[in-house]
Amino acid sequence: MRISQAIYLDHQATTPVDPRVFAEMAPYFAKVFGNPHSVEHVFGWESSQAVEAAAATIGGLIGADADEIIFTSGATEANNLALLGLGRRAALGNRRRVLVGATEHKSVLAASRALQEQLGYEVQYLPVDEKGFIDLSVLECSLSEDVLLVSIAPVNNEIGTIQDIAAISEMARTSGTLLHCDGAQAPCAIDLHTIAEFADLLSLSAHKIYGPKGIGALYISREFQARIEPLIYGGGQQGNLRSGTVPVALCVGMAAATMLLNSSDVQIERERLRERTKSFIQHVQDLGRPVFLNGPEDARRHPGNANLRFEGFEAQSILSTLQPHLAASTGSACTSGIPEPSHVLRAVGLTTDQAEASIRFSLGRETTDDDIETAVGLIDDALARLSRKI
Repeated sequence: MRISQAIYLDHQATTPVDPRVFAEMAPYFAKVFGNPHSVEHVFGWESSQAVEAAAATIGGLIGADADEIIFTSGATEANNLALLGLGRRAALGNRRRVLVGATEHKSVLAASRALQEQLGYEVQYLPVDEKGFIDLSVLECSLSEDVLLVSIAPVNNEIGTIQDIAAISEMARTSGTLLHCDGAQAPCAIDLHTIAEFADLLSLSAHKIYGPKGIGALYISREFQARIEPLIYGGGQQGNLRSGTVPVALCVGMAAATMLLNSSDVQIERERLRERTKSFIQHVQDLGRPVFLNGPEDARRHPGNANLRFEGFEAQSILSTLQPHLAASTGSACTSGIPEPSHVLRAVGLTTDQAEASIRFSLGRETTDDDIETAVGLIDDALARLSRKI
């Protein structure tokens, strides 16, 4: 079976590059090929202008300026630059505590552990309720003048929970604490035009928004850029915050993907996706088997997220049976192959067995009603085949 015939329901792992994005990128691989940091000639100037325009476009998505956008290799690097960059430069200060959501992406959790193990910070993991929402009362009680940073994702990558970032920001600022948001999953789910008013640092990833892999960005409020120690040293590019030659074509691609999210019909697209996801969930639950939704059931979840728990089955067995016809996952692609239950699902109160019975289906802008109908049929057949083996 050709991969083009398979149904792809793993858009929170990665998205296909939109043809319009690819078309914008193409000239920058061969025709406009200058090093953007070559300031002595027109080839460099042309590439530099493209990078500056890309930064301005991405900044416009979140309410930031171009010089507040630092290009990285992706959201994982951006998360590390935010946490470790801030932590290293503040290592001799009085703020020795960091608050991190219990359901954060592995890159945030790993970076926070590095702060603890390498620099002696105290890291506190903020609990969530059964739907994945941060316990704001615990956050409020935990904040004090010794807290350097709070890191909470606006949109969870496994169960799609959308946090109240405005309320979290207000609490953080009362104690002078900086707020970092891993926004990799956010652009396709919520409007980010004013998030720079609430977050001091925000990580983004192009391949989650129909752009190319290998490029991301960290928004750093101009006010706090001097407080970030770079992770990568070299020629001092990007204001000495991230050295290395910026990949022009990838920057242009990320900006092109961002432009599609700035279109006037993006909210209509989100609502269409939400209705399609609801239809998929309902049809799977109508198969007559004990299937439950993990995470929020309303508009406070990513519109394309359907994290379903198949009681009495193992998720890996279902996914294997569905191959090569349907693509989904048990959670973050960054943890694939790790033989342990999802930390996100455990944090919301699921048992190990329940977590290992859960699959994340994530629909995208090209998912059709026919895809849903076919996918439900494939799932029904897979469950029937597995039942006969039990």
